[in-house]
Amino acid sequence: METATATQTVAAILKQILGPSGYSEELAARELFSQDIWAKGVTADFIATPETVEQLQQTVAACHEHNIALNPRGGGMSYTSSTTPDRPGVGILDLSRLDKIVEINKDDMYVTAQAGVSWKQLYDALKPLGLRTPFWGPLSGLNSTVGGGLSQGNAIFGAGIYGTTADSVTGLTVILADGTPVRTGTGATKVGKPFWRYYGPDLTGLFCGDSGALGFKAEITFRLIPWPEFEDWATFEFSSREACANAMAAVARQNLACEVFGFDPSLTRVRLKRASLAADTKTLANVVKAQGNLLKGLQEGAKIAMAGRNFMESDSWSLHVVVEGRSKAGVADDMKRLKAVCAAVGGKESENSIPKIVRANPFTAPNTILGAEGERWVPVHGIVSVSDGPKVWKALEDYFASLSEEFTKYEILTGFLISSLGTTAYLIEPVFMWPEEIFAIHEQTVEPAHLKKLKRFPPNPDATAAVTKARRGVVDIFDSYGAAHFQIGRCYPYSEVLSDASLNLLKAVKAMVDPKGNVNPGALGL
Repeated sequence: METATATQTVAAILKQILGPSGYSEELAARELFSQDIWAKGVTADFIATPETVEQLQQTVAACHEHNIALNPRGGGMSYTSSTTPDRPGVGILDLSRLDKIVEINKDDMYVTAQAGVSWKQLYDALKPLGLRTPFWGPLSGLNSTVGGGLSQGNAIFGAGIYGTTADSVTGLTVILADGTPVRTGTGATKVGKPFWRYYGPDLTGLFCGDSGALGFKAEITFRLIPWPEFEDWATFEFSSREACANAMAAVARQNLACEVFGFDPSLTRVRLKRASLAADTKTLANVVKAQGNLLKGLQEGAKIAMAGRNFMESDSWSLHVVVEGRSKAGVADDMKRLKAVCAAVGGKESENSIPKIVRANPFTAPNTILGAEGERWVPVHGIVSVSDGPKVWKALEDYFASLSEEFTKYEILTGFLISSLGTTAYLIEPVFMWPEEIFAIHEQTVEPAHLKKLKRFPPNPDATAAVTKARRGVVDIFDSYGAAHFQIGRCYPYSEVLSDASLNLLKAVKAMVDPKGNVNPGALGL
């Protein structure tokens, strides 16, 4: 069947399956859903938005039968072209309406959620019950979905001890390329209770971090833990990158901080330049509320209000940690150990406003997908071993220094975020900000009131080309250290860096689960 005829046939079928609100060929919507924060892809032919798992199955089966490719899309927060079409004739499978929490099982300590559930939605459902998932979301969790997080990988909340999204998963329901539903873990048995992941070969892991290239996630089951009753926060400033880098490695090895993240002076200045943390009444109110004790909450809120924006030197490297636990004494002991670790490498303790505010306001509006003045913003990242972290950070700073003339010419600002994933992985995320026009996705994602305050820049293709070249150089440095990456998408050279045997195995798996190559084609380099 010719492609145009197949598309017309599928359109008629999908309209029947999904109804008028579940299928769209409207141009502006297709253009929006065919771009991410970094780049525009080839405009998709249509958008299919199922509301039930059954509709998802039927949609996938119909497209498979007529050889139509589908790219899955969750919250749209990718910056690696993970979901954007790289060829014509592709439909977008919008999973945002698969947003039901299927089961919260307090007795067996697991929760099952559909792929389109946001991290904030899951947090809001579990927090009143005194429960949470061990890893409980990225900073973008207001928009980012659990399905997207599992496909792409996440960092920050809980990651310092519990690792990333996949480390909290017990099982999945995945729709394969032909519409076949597959369950994993103990959920795959005839009884089908998804309480345990490792029953036989770990089929769950197959679909974790796959950038949606091996199947369409329908439901995810996470294990639950009690919400810790006590927490404490600390911020340390360092006079050099080397001291800060070594401190984070030492903190990670201690396995005591549930969140660890740090900034270089450039990123610190950007964050302090953005809307004042202390001036936001809602932010302070959340800090007060988060303490669970009115007097303590008022005390912590007052500290932040008094500190204002001057709680940190703008020319220092900073590290922020959060410790949680079931007893006040235990948290205090863990924090004492971490403070000693940071002091040993020259860390100076300062006002802990940033980790305190981040904890109390975990999922804020994603206004930071633009720079402080409205510049375009894009990160790139690598995950290396803990011992390599300080060395890689230095190599990246040296690389940026070699590009300083070009960065100055095009007004490109850079910064670094660092974080840890358990005791073994060190995440480094360089970010770029530069004057450039914004996309429809920025217009749609950033809060309107915030957007009105920002500058608008004309097209600046030369500057964007310079950022593209610099990102590529960053990835080359990471990969020379054997780095891993989240949201591999179409940005990181995954298939190029794998050994021949591993790549052949991956290709064999892809051919088995997606024989026509129509599940997010091009992702993972496949």
